[in-house]
Amino acid sequence: MVNENTNGLLRQYFPKSTDLSLFGAQDLAFVAAELNSRPRKTLGWNTPANLLAKLVATLE
Repeated sequence: MVNENTNGLLRQYFPKSTDLSLFGAQDLAFVAAELNSRPRKTLGWNTPANLLAKLVATLE
């Protein structure tokens, strides 16, 4: 279910059948950063980036 939600969010930036080779790494990184900084209900309204940072901090 989470994957379908992420796919839907990606479709806001890249409609179905979009040729991603037309976009540079900087463009794709921008979209990734936007999505990773967006709070998600399934994550208790945390962001994926915030939870990843917390996880990495526990490993240090």
